[in-house]
Amino acid sequence: MKKRFLVEFGTGVDLHGGNVTKAAQKALRDAISHCCLTGLSEVAGVKDAVNTLTLEVKIATPFKERLDVQEALKSLPPYRNITAEVVDGGMTVRGMHAPGLGEGDTLTIVNASITVCIND
Repeated sequence: MKKRFLVEFGTGVDLHGGNVTKAAQKALRDAISHCCLTGLSEVAGVKDAVNTLTLEVKIATPFKERLDVQEALKSLPPYRNITAEVVDGGMTVRGMHAPGLGEGDTLTIVNASITVCIND
């Protein structure tokens, strides 16, 4: 049985080109960068976080079909047990075209959540 220990959220934006995978990577890095899970070892007694925890990732993106989930998950630490769910969400906003930085003028915003679970 899994017990939830923490839920954290992040936002990522691809400023040029509308790349949802890049935006998702930024959202996941944003979420995980807010976590210092000292309670895992000091309170819950977890000795091997990489092999005992499960990370449940949810990514909300405006273009699900364009997302490379495995590439996005590479932005997380190398936990053995990661599950991912992709849902409709995020948003696009007209930005500006900057030659050499990407195609188009679309800002693409992706939201992500990471739930850290302790496996019994």
